[in-house]
Amino acid sequence: MALRTRITELLGIEHPIVQGGMMWVGRAELAAAVSNAGGLGMLTALTQPTPDDLRREIDRCRAMTDRPFGVNLTILPAVSPPPYAEYRQAIIDSGVTIVETAGHRPQEHVEAFKARGITVIHKCTAVRHALSAERMGVDAISIDGFECAGHPGEDDVPGLVLIPAAADRVRVPMLASGGFADGRGLVAALALGAEGINMGTRFCATVEAPIHDAVKRFLVDNDERATNLIFRRFGNTGRVAKNSVSDAVVARSGAPDTVFEDIRPLVSGARGRTALETGDLDAGLIWAGQVQGLIHDVPTCRDLISRIVTEAEALIAGRLAACATVEHGVEIT
Repeated sequence: MALRTRITELLGIEHPIVQGGMMWVGRAELAAAVSNAGGLGMLTALTQPTPDDLRREIDRCRAMTDRPFGVNLTILPAVSPPPYAEYRQAIIDSGVTIVETAGHRPQEHVEAFKARGITVIHKCTAVRHALSAERMGVDAISIDGFECAGHPGEDDVPGLVLIPAAADRVRVPMLASGGFADGRGLVAALALGAEGINMGTRFCATVEAPIHDAVKRFLVDNDERATNLIFRRFGNTGRVAKNSVSDAVVARSGAPDTVFEDIRPLVSGARGRTALETGDLDAGLIWAGQVQGLIHDVPTCRDLISRIVTEAEALIAGRLAACATVEHGVEIT
């Protein structure tokens, strides 16, 4: 059995599994490994300090795989934003054919990518945002349930409701994101109306993920309760792994007169990068989702993807095939 969907056809990949863009993690080693295993690997543009560094990272990834891979460009409001247009041009100049956009007001970037024939996947956390992105002309949507790592939005709608709600209205192919780690999740996503899954935290706990082994073991040892929601009072909710730093952010944020400057020293990207690269689990924020409760080992990307697909195929051919359709309903045998 082959799990062929509109996502596999659109992206030119073997399996309907995509690696999400992740700051400091979405580097060539991981992206190439995912693509070589039949999924879609994703570089993270802003992990690279300059647009020229991104060009070099794209070249490095291309030297590691001859299969499709993409680049994530996340647009966030900032006092001193990075040169998004220059990163965008680096992606275009490098001949990248697939881009994942996310964040604030992406229209300028979507239009520029589409004008060059680039396939655009836009990541959303609400049905209304997905419909807006569809009107912009994106080719696919990645819909993030409340379980996800990163920024799950402010509506707090879990994937079990959000995915089918989006599938009812979105017409372009859709990836389900947030809480996916195994074949059960892939089958569930397909049943809910998605045509593939997007995984972030699960790919952090793989051999090829360019982060410290102590962080990978941390994700394996945690369970689904081991996350904190931060930035809620600032309207930019983030889900991160529970550690002393995120506990301190939650505690400080609970004071009625707290402003962002009170927590800024704790949440800097530089501190998070230190945690990932050194294995000091209390050096900074570690972004992770509730899917930690489904992570039990650190396989290679090839073994992980093969296992997910094999499990999904077995579920479809076995347990689900045991349900026989009858004239006025379903008979379970």
